Amino acid sequence: MADLAGVAVWTLLLVVVGAYLLGSIPFGLIVTRLGGAGDVRSIGSGNIGATNVLRTGRKELALATLVLDAGKGAAAVLLARCLFDNEAVTAIAGGAAFFGHLFPVWLAFKGGKGVATFFGVLLALAWPTGLIVAGVWIGVFALSRISSLSALVAAATAPFVGLALGLPGPSIILIAAMATLIFFRHQENIGRLIRGQEPRFGTSR
Repeated sequence: MADLAGVAVWTLLLVVVGAYLLGSIPFGLIVTRLGGAGDVRSIGSGNIGATNVLRTGRKELALATLVLDAGKGAAAVLLARCLFDNEAVTAIAGGAAFFGHLFPVWLAFKGGKGVATFFGVLLALAWPTGLIVAGVWIGVFALSRISSLSALVAAATAPFVGLALGLPGPSIILIAAMATLIFFRHQENIGRLIRGQEPRFGTSR
């Protein structure tokens, strides 16, 4: 990326490692354990994200997970922007935090599917884009009541929304990369969607 010209290698390493470690904090696991709901990996899909935390029956824990997972993505972007004022570095920080959530070193690289962190990064990167994509998620969910389908449609839409709103190149590349990884992490969900077996909200898996 042209915007990286003049940025020291050590600076990039600091950004990548710091944002990755921030993103890798498994809030879903931490929140459920502190809340007395046990290990979230032992229920439902085994995922550490807010949707699976909701399967504990504790809505407040699911909301806390959602906010914290989104918050760590947003924090990585906002801190990088504040410290370096460089769009490419900011995008790298957001990407590293997102990657950390998907593949956290603390959990043998078995993390969440990244949807909440994706939205946190989007909102901090360019809030109009984040709001529009969140609106897509809400609209699809209202019609289908399927969380995974809503996430996939929102992720697929996000790069085009960013392009339409004139986001800089590094941001578009980041959004497209995150969307691709969301599809990768939802392979099982995609299979169930194709077979018509993906559960709707309020039903068990």
